[in-house]
Amino acid sequence: MPASALPSTLECDVLVIGSGAAGLSAAVTAAWHGQQVVLVEKDPVFGGATAWSGGWMWVPCNPLARRAGIVEDPELPRTYLKHELGDKYDAARIDAFLAAAPRMVEFFERHTALQFADGNQIADIHGDSPGAGTGGRSVIAAPYDGREVGELIHRLRKTMRETSFVGMPIMAGKDLAAFMNVTRSPAAFVYAGKRFGRHLVDLARHGRAMQLVNGVALVARLAKSAADLGVQLIESAPARRLLLEDGAVHGAMVATVSGELSIHARKAVVLAAGGFPNDIERRKALFPRTPTGHEHLALPPLGASGDGLRLGESAGGQVATDLVSPVAWAPVSLVMHKDGSSGHFPHIIERGKPGIIGVLADGRRFVNEANGYYDYTAAMVAAVPPEQEVASWLVCDHRFQRRYGLGISRPAPVPLGPWLRNGYLKTGKTIEELARACGIDPAGLAATVADYNRHARNGEDPAFGRGSTPYNRKQGDASQQPNPCVAPIEHGPFYAVKVQPGCFGTFAGLKTNAHAQVLDGEGQPIAGLYAAGTDMASIMGGHYPAGGINLGPAVTFGYIAGRHIAGASAWE
Repeated sequence: MPASALPSTLECDVLVIGSGAAGLSAAVTAAWHGQQVVLVEKDPVFGGATAWSGGWMWVPCNPLARRAGIVEDPELPRTYLKHELGDKYDAARIDAFLAAAPRMVEFFERHTALQFADGNQIADIHGDSPGAGTGGRSVIAAPYDGREVGELIHRLRKTMRETSFVGMPIMAGKDLAAFMNVTRSPAAFVYAGKRFGRHLVDLARHGRAMQLVNGVALVARLAKSAADLGVQLIESAPARRLLLEDGAVHGAMVATVSGELSIHARKAVVLAAGGFPNDIERRKALFPRTPTGHEHLALPPLGASGDGLRLGESAGGQVATDLVSPVAWAPVSLVMHKDGSSGHFPHIIERGKPGIIGVLADGRRFVNEANGYYDYTAAMVAAVPPEQEVASWLVCDHRFQRRYGLGISRPAPVPLGPWLRNGYLKTGKTIEELARACGIDPAGLAATVADYNRHARNGEDPAFGRGSTPYNRKQGDASQQPNPCVAPIEHGPFYAVKVQPGCFGTFAGLKTNAHAQVLDGEGQPIAGLYAAGTDMASIMGGHYPAGGINLGPAVTFGYIAGRHIAGASAWE
C-alpha cells in the first residue's frame, strides 16, 4: 500500500516486522489460519537477504524426498545434529524443527503458491559424522514466472548483482551446468542461449528478470501467497519501537514517508528483520578478529542492521551470545564495478572444483578448500596470525579460470580483461610473479604449488583430503578422474583473487523457545512477541552442519510462529 494512502493507525491480529523468508512464512501461515496480518519492511523492496540467497532449505524427511523413494528414520538427522552441535544441542527447539519442517513443506505445497524442487543429490557437509545424509534433506523453491506475481513483482528485491549474469539469476543444476559448458557442448550452448535471450526480452519489457529461481523465487512465491491471503504489505516502513503494556507486546510504531504509523496487534508481533550482519557496533562486540566492526564483508542488504534484536531487547528479550560462532561465515571477495560502486562476491562454487587452492600470505594452504564455505572461512580466521589481516587468496591457472571462472570473473567466453584491469584478478606468468602481485611470499607459494601438483597429478591430496566426502565430490567436477576435486595447477598464466571473511547472516539472536516465542531474562515467554529467521538465535548453536541451515529453520519457525499465534500446533 502506498505510504500516502495509510492512516495514522492500523489494527491487526499479527504484525510481522521483516519480509525475508521467515517473516513471509509467518505472515502467510498466520493469514491462512484466519488472522488479520500486516507486514512491514524497512527497505523499499520486499525480500530481505533471502532474495540474495541461493534459496536452499535444509528440511530432513521432507515430502519431496519421500516421493522420490528416499525414506529415512528421523533419528538419523537427529543423531547427526547431536554429534555436530555437541553441548549446543537444544533438544526442545531441534525436536520442534525436525517435527515441523516436513509439515511446513506439506502446508505450503497444499495451500499456497510456494511449490518446491528437490535437492535429493545434496549431501550434508560433514559426511564422516554419524547420521550424515548423502541426499534427500534439501529443498528449494521451484522456478517461478514473475508474471504470476502481477504488479507486486516490482516491489520485490532483485537478484544480487554479483551472483547474477546481467541481472539473471542462475540456479544450481541444469542452469549452472549449461552456462559453465557453453563453449564445450552444443546442447548447453542452445540452452544457455535461449535462457539468456528470454532474459534480455524480460529486461526490455519489464526492467528486471522474470524467470525467477533461487532466493528470488522463494520470496516471490511467498509474497504472492501473502497477497492472495490478504496480508497488508507495507514497504519503506522501519519499525521504531514496540508498543508495550503490562509487560506484553501489542504492536509497534512504524515510520513511513508520510509520518509515524501506530500499528496495534491484538495477538502478536513477529520479529524477522534479518539479524545484525550490518550492525557495525554489534559486529565489533561479537565478531572475532573484527576490532572496528568494519573488517567484514557482509552479503545481506544494508537494511539488515540489527533492528529486530534491538526491538526484542527493548521488551526484555535476551540476545544469545554464547554460540560457537555469532556469524554464518562465508568467504567473500570485494568487487569494484565500473560505475564506482562496490559489491561482495561469495565464493561458493569454484572452491571444490579441480585445480584451485587457497593460501595465506606465507603461501601455505590451511584447509580442504572443497569443504563448506563456513568451514573455509572459520579455518582462515583461525589460521592467520593475530597481527595480520585476515585474508587468503584462491589460486588457479588459466585452464581452470576459463573452465570454471574465479570469483566474479566468469568462465569462457566471457572476457577477463575488465577484472584484470581493475585489479580484482591478480595474474602472473609464473607462480612467483603471481605471488609478488598478491603480496604473497613467492618461495612459500612456489613450494606449496609444487607439493600440491606432485600429488594432484595422481588425483591425491594427502595434506587435506580433498574429494574424500560426498559433499566434496558434489562440489567437484565428475569428469575429472580419479578425483573430481583435484587437478594440478600448471598452465600459465596464473590467477588469484583475495578472499576475506564475510557472511550470509548472523547466528547470535534473541533467545526463543520451541514455539518461537522470545524469552525474557528469567527464560519465560514475553507475551505477544515472537522471533524467526536470524532475529532468533540459531538452533544450530553457531555450527554449520549443512547447506540451508539458515533458511530451512527460518521458514519452519515462521510457520511454527504463525500456527502458534493462531492457536494451532505446528507438529500435530
